[in-house]
Amino acid sequence: MKKTFWGGRRYCSLDYMLKKRYSEKLYKLSLNGGMTCPNRDGKISEGGCIFCSAGGSGDFAANFNPDIAKQIEQAKTLVSKKYQGDRFIAYFQAYTNTYAPVEYLRKLFMDTIMRDDIAILSIATRPDCLGDDVIELLAELNRIKPVWVELGLQTINESTARLINRGYELSCYDEAVRRLRNIGVEIITHMIIGLPYETKEDILSTAEYIGKTANGIKLQLMHILKNTKLLEMYEKGEFKALTEEEYIEIVCEIISILPREMVIHRLTGDGNPDELIAPLWSLRKLQVLNGINHRLKELDIIQGIKS
Repeated sequence: MKKTFWGGRRYCSLDYMLKKRYSEKLYKLSLNGGMTCPNRDGKISEGGCIFCSAGGSGDFAANFNPDIAKQIEQAKTLVSKKYQGDRFIAYFQAYTNTYAPVEYLRKLFMDTIMRDDIAILSIATRPDCLGDDVIELLAELNRIKPVWVELGLQTINESTARLINRGYELSCYDEAVRRLRNIGVEIITHMIIGLPYETKEDILSTAEYIGKTANGIKLQLMHILKNTKLLEMYEKGEFKALTEEEYIEIVCEIISILPREMVIHRLTGDGNPDELIAPLWSLRKLQVLNGINHRLKELDIIQGIKS
């Protein structure tokens, strides 16, 4: 089989896609919309998913400021040493960013997307927080500029979903995907590698499912953080964290089964060093990324010899 290379890589990275589609690299501004989560405030549950930190996956997002213009400028200052461009992706990251009255969401997102320095609006949310009024708003926003919706699926294994206290069934994700596709919004789905009791087959099944339902995927190593229920399980010896070698091998297998055109937005995530308990090797992110790319090259050579 003829290999497809994406800017020298064995997969279509976010950077490659952005440069092809927008003729430039766009940097993300991690923003805080001031919302919470139905899995925290008692509507569904309290305490969130068992792996969630107090920041609700937004540990690196800006502090909440109701003046979104000021928050964006603060976020731009934070990334100014890394990125000298003048257009950005506005990424509402912390908690569930459609979990608010639509009037609030309209002002927040309109004030963001209408700015000349914002090229893309990216919204992290839950599949069960996409009511009819929110879908209508997203459709309206998507007619102005591209809108991405990031869905935290994590796994398609229903027993694992109950264990991690996800709070919704797979059918809810499927319905959200259908509705978002109908309005032309780009879907990026998150999955976690290394959830308690999941086998490699479970992980690959989730990746394959996402490959059939989403435009992009974000891969996340299971971080064990302070003050989480997951940490309690880990300290009792109920499961083991993945080794670096195991993670690299699994990621390479995932890449091999995803559609060639699928955009891989992330190969591994950043853990807050002040909160991370295990696996500590994940703090060496560049080493992990180099390990993945090195292993992909090795696999290409092996497949070439076999063919």
